[in-house]
Amino acid sequence: MGRVVVGVAVTVAVATCAVAAVVVGRRVKSRRKWKKVANVVRELEEGCDTRVGRLRQVVDAMAVEMHAGLASEGGSKLKMLLTFVDNLPNGTVIVSISVLGVPHDRTRCLSILFFWNEEWTEKGTYYALHLGGTNFRVLRVQLTGQPTSDLEHEVERQPIPQNVMTSTSEDLFDFIASSLKDFIAKEGDGSTISQGRRELGFTFSFPVKQMSVSSGILIKWTKGFSIVDMVGRDVAACLQEAFIRNGLDVRVAALVNDTVGTLAVGHYHDPDTVAAIIIGTGTNACYLERVDAIIKCQGLLMSSGRMVVNMEWGNFWSSHLPRTSYDIDLDAASPNPNDQGFEKMISGMYLGDLVRRVILRMTLESDMFGPISPKLSMPFILRTPLMAAMHEDNTPDLREVARILNDIFEIPDVPLKARKIVVKVCDVVTRRAARLAAAGIVGILKKIGRDGSGGITGGRSRSDMKMKRTVVAIEGGLYSKYTLFREYLRDALNEILGEDIAKHVILKVTEDGSGIGATLLAASYSS
Repeated sequence: MGRVVVGVAVTVAVATCAVAAVVVGRRVKSRRKWKKVANVVRELEEGCDTRVGRLRQVVDAMAVEMHAGLASEGGSKLKMLLTFVDNLPNGTVIVSISVLGVPHDRTRCLSILFFWNEEWTEKGTYYALHLGGTNFRVLRVQLTGQPTSDLEHEVERQPIPQNVMTSTSEDLFDFIASSLKDFIAKEGDGSTISQGRRELGFTFSFPVKQMSVSSGILIKWTKGFSIVDMVGRDVAACLQEAFIRNGLDVRVAALVNDTVGTLAVGHYHDPDTVAAIIIGTGTNACYLERVDAIIKCQGLLMSSGRMVVNMEWGNFWSSHLPRTSYDIDLDAASPNPNDQGFEKMISGMYLGDLVRRVILRMTLESDMFGPISPKLSMPFILRTPLMAAMHEDNTPDLREVARILNDIFEIPDVPLKARKIVVKVCDVVTRRAARLAAAGIVGILKKIGRDGSGGITGGRSRSDMKMKRTVVAIEGGLYSKYTLFREYLRDALNEILGEDIAKHVILKVTEDGSGIGATLLAASYSS
């Protein structure tokens, strides 16, 4: 009997040890799993480091590249494109007509210019089309002839069909013209479509070499567009031909980049506005530059002595930018590798996909999300607004994070600890983007002497500088709708400039400015 008891005791002890070994083994395996995930997050944080010292290096690099881009064509990754917009509205509409002489070899500008400048108050109805990303907009604005903070306007939005984004130029512009025709037909009783000629501003948010205020040659596509037969052609002329094909008596009075339109409406409401930034699906910037600083076109004279320069800053690059393996992989898989490097780090088109790539890496390193979902390998399946919703999820159990992971990636029952890690990844990617955008803004202010340092070649100390009130107009959902992005950007601006200087820099959200600004410029340059 004793032997039986001993045998049972031994068996129980062995079984207990076995169970304990299994439990310990699982705990060890779990610790290893979470350690691998923690390593991925730590590497991401280190790769996305944006301490203020590095941001100031980015500021200096941006200002130097701006100077180089103004000095010569091809002298910088920044194209620094001339817009021929030399006067901006101030609550009244200013007309300025400039004629630029060009020599036979068409490589340099002649110092021959005839210009006529007249200030007058505009009244009437003007239109705008805005093609700038995943959405297309058509607007109608009523100008009363009196300065107002609330311009009466109507707007319609619709998505760009995916097939149109990669089709032919005729398909694209017929789609745009047809949309405008439908919009005009809704005026009154619909009979107004046959009335007199309408003036329109076309906001075209892609790199264009401006030939005049109302014409420009497409340099390249960005933001997912790839219409090969359009590159090298006059954008406004293609749109004008589509109007004719669709029976519309509409004239393209102004061809502008969305940042130029945003600057126009910002300046209309606040004359201290010196620059405009787009931070949405894509990103870009423009600003007011002295004409004598545009070295690559010496002899160019404008009535105001200034001109709006379209930077195309999405293509900015510097060795000081904090680049990770995820950035490298995203760039290699994109339609435009080795291009738009700055845009791929800070714009809404790409932030969600960067987060997706990090989540995929963590899933490959461990089973924290369960079996690997095929959806995790689908580029751009996680759009940035959904990433922002996860980042800003303030529920105790992060229900929104769980819902999005299930709905988008088909990953159910994600543990709370894993959801918190996803929020952390969103935070790291977003914080880097916002802080780099802030460095870009300060780079512009440095170039024009509004950062408290006296400009790129200034030698005065900050104590010698009297800072002017400086307004930067900002448009785009990534900034206006993403609270944490906006807060990170403002904080970085304060860190870089210091609070004494930063208090003079005002960031103003411009709602629908790229469309309304185009109508203001259409009125300025209408026939």
